[in-house]
Amino acid sequence: MDQQTLNVFIAVGLFLALASLVGQILKWKKGATPVIENLNARINAWWVMVAILGVAFFFGKTGVLVLFYLLSFFALREFITLTQTRMGDYPALVAAFYCVLPFQYFLVYIEWYGLFSIFIPVYVFLLMPFLASIGGDTTRFLERTAKVQWGLMICVFSISHVPALLTLNIAGYEGRNLLLIAFLVLVVQSSDVLQYIWGKLFGKTKVAPNLSPSKTLEGLIGGVASATLLGGALFWMTPFSFLQALGFAFVICLMGFIGGLVMSAIKRDRGVKDWGHMIEGHGGMLDRLDSVCFAAPVFFHLVRFNFT
Repeated sequence: MDQQTLNVFIAVGLFLALASLVGQILKWKKGATPVIENLNARINAWWVMVAILGVAFFFGKTGVLVLFYLLSFFALREFITLTQTRMGDYPALVAAFYCVLPFQYFLVYIEWYGLFSIFIPVYVFLLMPFLASIGGDTTRFLERTAKVQWGLMICVFSISHVPALLTLNIAGYEGRNLLLIAFLVLVVQSSDVLQYIWGKLFGKTKVAPNLSPSKTLEGLIGGVASATLLGGALFWMTPFSFLQALGFAFVICLMGFIGGLVMSAIKRDRGVKDWGHMIEGHGGMLDRLDSVCFAAPVFFHLVRFNFT
């Protein structure tokens, strides 16, 4: 981890320390209300998540790959758990967890972009229906196959684009690709938090009340604008100019919002509020990664096509 990356973690740590202090002051003044308890639980969870990310960054490419492999595994498990499957899906599910998932990350590790970028959306998408058909169970066959395919697309293919940022060869930026991951994570997660804050302060117009009642137009505009400016201010940690950083940050925020909305639609279809209970105060792994799932592949390819 270079000095700039270390400085980013120090800055995030100072911000979390301030947030923890504010949370404790609110608890002292207003008591342990459910809202304040949830706020403090979220802050504590962020401490853990930042610490885990820091350890992964310390071990470089291998550490980041292992971390996001595990994130993909737990995210896929949450996705499959909430979708209805049958015994006939067993061969496809075994292949998804123990063949497709590790092989996708192996392709990222050896930096085989040509296969990494098409392995799941082409070869795996053609293979999954065949594996599901082996059992001879045709009940809701199309729906079941689509669920496994979509789970792999979101939880494995999309998330694997985060560590894939380490494979990009950008002239004059050698050895600093960890900062690209930091830029992506900081902008997309800040956008989520800022949309929530702006929505609570000024939100009146619901964007999609049937999908996510807490999302408002005012929150969307304020959050995206604030996070975009933050991304522009972080241009120094990227190979981008200030205006380019603004553009990339805007796209990241927009895709993150779309991802959150789509994943909320799936949860509503399943009749649940959260994907799981793995992260205290946040819900499941996918509740924290839904924005990243949609932002990561778009960000990766935009950077690759414009800077390599």
